[in-house]
Amino acid sequence: MAIANIKTNCDDPMHFVNPSVIDQSSLKDIRDVNINADLPKEERMLEFVSQISNPYCWRHGDYVVKNSFADTDITLEDRILSYLRMKYK
Repeated sequence: MAIANIKTNCDDPMHFVNPSVIDQSSLKDIRDVNINADLPKEERMLEFVSQISNPYCWRHGDYVVKNSFADTDITLEDRILSYLRMKYK
């Protein structure tokens, strides 16, 4: 599977999972996901999707995590740093 084939928009039916009604036992626990950090970025992303099954919704123990993605090169770390810089000028 090429990284271009991974959908990051709302057309993907996995995106519409409702975390409040999903059977938690059907979700993968992210603590069981092991990614080789030495792999190139694209391969790490593919490995994550392969292991987690649904990149939009998974478990962390008893907690259901709902996730979404933006089509951007800006990382979460960039966003948090930008927020902190604005807040603490």
